[in-house]
Amino acid sequence: MTLIIHPHFHKRYTGVTRHVESVVPALTRDTGSETRVMGSGLNDGLPRITWPELLRRARTEPVVWHAHRNNELLAGMVLKLLGRQVKLVFTRHTSMAPTSFTRFLARGADALVSLTRQVAEVIALPSTVISHGIDLTRFHPPEDRDEAWRRLGQGGRYGVGVIGRIRKEKGQGDFLDAVRPLLPQHPEWKAVLVGLAKGPDLDWVNGLRAGLEDRVSLAGEQSVIEPWYQGLSVLVHPSYAEGYSLVHVEAMASGCCVVASKLPYLDTLIEHGRTGFFFEPGDVKALRELLAMLMREPERAREVGRNAAEEARRRCGVEHEARALGDLYRTLVER
Repeated sequence: MTLIIHPHFHKRYTGVTRHVESVVPALTRDTGSETRVMGSGLNDGLPRITWPELLRRARTEPVVWHAHRNNELLAGMVLKLLGRQVKLVFTRHTSMAPTSFTRFLARGADALVSLTRQVAEVIALPSTVISHGIDLTRFHPPEDRDEAWRRLGQGGRYGVGVIGRIRKEKGQGDFLDAVRPLLPQHPEWKAVLVGLAKGPDLDWVNGLRAGLEDRVSLAGEQSVIEPWYQGLSVLVHPSYAEGYSLVHVEAMASGCCVVASKLPYLDTLIEHGRTGFFFEPGDVKALRELLAMLMREPERAREVGRNAAEEARRRCGVEHEARALGDLYRTLVER
């Protein structure tokens, strides 16, 4: 049996972290492979492997090292020098143009995985397109969304917000500009920003919140994110660029009404008006009009969220990704 390793050499809890935590159990369950993790910041319940065991086994049996970051791929290259049956897989998670160093490293992998066609085009190297799936036992609608929101302690009856690292390019400024005139008109709604903000980013977002501190809260970075998806009625994703954001799929699976900037890959995931809503990146006026409609008609938001959850259950389970990765690993080892 081939040993599959997903390393995680990163201190912060990110979307990549959630991906590793979802796909490793699915690979074991749905493909029968022995899949382990290495590194820090991951769920303690995941199966792990130590360096001494890995080095011993890499000399005598096939190993697939699936890296998600440059430092992880570098470690895999060192491992490959010690084990002739080691195969390197590298997933490219962002649609931003890679640096020359990243491209150099990527050429050393035995197989590249791109999350979308756009990512594959940007990296401009042969790759297999495999989109992320999510663990539908973690991300699902609550029994009572009103109660789920109440438990978060934010006030009001309905929640609208953004989940993700707080930075200008992530669009939280557009969200605050759009929602500023709406909150006084709809006192039953409260807004929240969930994500890490520090240094200049924290100063920037606090400046934008001036005068809205009692209506827009900063929840900070959350290692357990499911309650926020279950509490929010409307999830806004105003980012200017993404390779593939798990936030869209996690929010849909949790029954949120997603209002998202129209990134290139999203029209294959969201149907405008039925499972979510689009606006052009940076178009604050269009975002405000969508939010005004949903805040006037909260039941419309609930209906779209229910449609989104059904779509996510049908298409976005992590088992689809695990099977595709399992096929890729088998092809590499057999080759």
